[in-house]
Amino acid sequence: MKKSLCLLISLLVASVIQANELYDAFPKDIHEDQRYVFYSHGLIVEGQNSRPVHPEFGIYDFPAIAQAIFKNGEFNLIAHHRPQNTDMFDYADQLVSWVDQLLQAGVSPSRISLVGFSRGGQITALASNSLKDTGINTAIMAICSNGDFRIDQPLEFGGNVLSIYETSDVVTSCNLLLERSTDALSTKEVSISTGKKHGAFYTPLQEWIMPLKGWLKETNR
Repeated sequence: MKKSLCLLISLLVASVIQANELYDAFPKDIHEDQRYVFYSHGLIVEGQNSRPVHPEFGIYDFPAIAQAIFKNGEFNLIAHHRPQNTDMFDYADQLVSWVDQLLQAGVSPSRISLVGFSRGGQITALASNSLKDTGINTAIMAICSNGDFRIDQPLEFGGNVLSIYETSDVVTSCNLLLERSTDALSTKEVSISTGKKHGAFYTPLQEWIMPLKGWLKETNR
C-alpha cells in the first residue's frame, strides 16, 4: 500500500515539474501532452548579438520579445538564435525536422505553431509550406509584397494561419497568400499602425504581441 501511494505521489510531482519552458534550442525531452511554439527572429539578429541596433529602427530586442511571447502563454517556446549567414532554405528544413520530431513523439499538430518575423517569417513560410498537410499552425509577420510571398513557386499553408503587418512598412498584407491557402482551417490578418515601419516588430509592442498571443491561445490547443 505504501509503495503504491509513493508511486502515485511521484507521478503527481513529476506532472507538476513538467512545466512549460523557454528554450534557446530544440528540447531534448518532448512531452506529448504539452504545447509548442517556435519563434524565428529577423535577419539582423543572426550572429552573436541578441540585441543588435539598426540605424533607423533601433534595438531589436530578441530576448525581450521571446520573454513577452512566452509569458503566461502556457506553452513551450523555442526561440533559437540563428548563426550569421544562415541559409534560409537549410534552416527551413531544420524547422521541418524539429516539427516532425514533435509529431513523431505524439504531440498533436494543433499544439504546434510556427511564428516568424521578416527573414524569420520567410523561413517560417517555407517550413509551413512543406508541413501544410500536417495541420500545424502558422503566424507570419512582415513578409509579403503585393499581397504575396513566394520562392520559385506559390506557397500555401494548412492549419490555422495568422498574418500581422504594419501599415507604415514597405511589406504589408499577405491577403493573396492567405486566399491561396484553401486547405487552412482558418486564416486571419491583423494590421497595426504604429508609424514605426519594419521596426514595429523590433520590440514587444502590445500592438502585435497581444493579437499574436490571443491567436495562439485560440488555436494552439
